[in-house]
Amino acid sequence: MTDTAKLSAAGKDLDLKVMHGSVGPDVLDIRKLYAQTGMFTYDPGFTSTASCDSAITYIDGDEGVLLHRGYPIGQLAEQSSFMEVCHLLLNGELPTQDELDKFSYTISRHTMLHEQLATFYRGFRRDAHPMAIMCGVVGALSAFYQDSADITDPQQRMIASHRLIAKMPTIAAMAYKYSIGQPFMHPKNNLSYTGNFLQMTFGVPAEEYVVNPVVEKAMDRIFILHADHEQNASTSTVRLAGSSGANPFACIAAGIACLWGPAHGGANEAALNMLREIGTVDRIPEYIARAKDKNDPFRLMGFGHRVYKNYDPRATVMQQTVREVLGELGVTDPVFDVAIALEEMALSDPYFIEKKLFPNVDFYSGVILSAIGFPTTMFTALFALARTVGWVAQWNEMISDPEQKIGRPRQLYTGPTQRDYVALGDRK
Repeated sequence: MTDTAKLSAAGKDLDLKVMHGSVGPDVLDIRKLYAQTGMFTYDPGFTSTASCDSAITYIDGDEGVLLHRGYPIGQLAEQSSFMEVCHLLLNGELPTQDELDKFSYTISRHTMLHEQLATFYRGFRRDAHPMAIMCGVVGALSAFYQDSADITDPQQRMIASHRLIAKMPTIAAMAYKYSIGQPFMHPKNNLSYTGNFLQMTFGVPAEEYVVNPVVEKAMDRIFILHADHEQNASTSTVRLAGSSGANPFACIAAGIACLWGPAHGGANEAALNMLREIGTVDRIPEYIARAKDKNDPFRLMGFGHRVYKNYDPRATVMQQTVREVLGELGVTDPVFDVAIALEEMALSDPYFIEKKLFPNVDFYSGVILSAIGFPTTMFTALFALARTVGWVAQWNEMISDPEQKIGRPRQLYTGPTQRDYVALGDRK
């Protein structure tokens, strides 16, 4: 017997079907609510609305759980590579060695950009934000790869997915190189996905770039930890754009634009800027006191999370990684001292423990990226690079869903009721 929930509305008693996922909260099916009652639901931000069903990522914010296709994020970050996670998100299963070799080979053969795109970069101001460049360049890919724009063809969708995953590091690295006036570096097929990105970003033609394995592993983990995060704002944007039948490059460009917002992709940059504002370890108590003061607008950035009400499972992996990177590179910067000391103080402070304000992934990733040498303007671009695989996996899933319709949220209208037009000369 199908489970139902009773709803009395507009003088009618309705039976709403209760839908059960494999794990997580049940969902009320309200698709016929308007037809039966003439009423909509009101849910600003869609925080209580399931816009789709998905088999890719599951989050339990209360318990601090993040699963990709059922695999805990901690296990993936510690034991797998970003290429394995990409295969997992796209295809549903972790690859065998042969499948991984084939997948990695395919991605490595799509890393180069069309040469005309180098000219496209030079149309931007030298001080353009990397995200502005990425929005433009990714959107422009649709003009160069029209052979994979038929979204009804699963093979073309997969080719487009591979191209986006492969070219995003090249696009991001070129945005960085352009901003500092250095020549673009071509990809190297003998390097890993992450190692190749590092050499395209920090290498120069005058000498051979040697990939530091500790830095490479840290970057690979950061990519894994940002690969997908369920139906967040940018992923929902990609799905909404895709629901109209837009080409995949345009959909991912829309996701990049949404991610650019400081409330979404800019959190690690904000956390690092906060550490710089604090400046020295001796000033930490002052800022902790300000964070506890309800009348002070200051907030500790990088602590707590909108979704994770207990702890961010991604942060656990980053705790050790940040120490490995700082130890390997031997960088000396008061900001890093402040980060480590602030983490220790917050984790032992009853106020933060009671309110479960634990360091999140953005707190640690900003410190790591800064230590490696990335400017803060690149932080969100790196987020977009990693999240591309999640976006294309979600986009593919949506296109394949026979029940998916073009997105069309409704509204509670609060403007004027119908009025008659008044001639310009008669208006007062």
